Amino acid sequence: MTALTRIDTFDRLLPEMFRRFARPFPFEDGSAGEIRIDLTENDKDYQVRAEMPGVKKEDIRVNVEGNFVSIAAESRTEKEEKSGGRAVLKETYVGRSSRGFSLAHEIDAQRVTAKLEDGILKLTLPKREGGGSRTIAIQ
Repeated sequence: MTALTRIDTFDRLLPEMFRRFARPFPFEDGSAGEIRIDLTENDKDYQVRAEMPGVKKEDIRVNVEGNFVSIAAESRTEKEEKSGGRAVLKETYVGRSSRGFSLAHEIDAQRVTAKLEDGILKLTLPKREGGGSRTIAIQ
């Protein structure tokens, strides 16, 4: 019975290893990766801090619908090495990532604010009773 337990544990280990390889890489050199967030709450609103280094505000889309918030980002990186007048190597990367989450309260979409500073997206999501949706402009 102990041998079966060892095999069972080993069988569970392999899928976990493959899952780790399948995870998106973090933001590096402007490439899209996993969006990590910190979420805090007080009586009036939710505060979200999302790590988005190397992403321009024009490439970020925040959408609020009821109590669901989605954040999406697109990133582009181009690198070209020339030898004389010809391109010898050109590496282009285009990546997208998104993150969505539900909150316990409906959000007042008309009063949501979003600001991008030093690779950190800061959202203020005021609570309200009722629904509505709005795409948020980044400042």
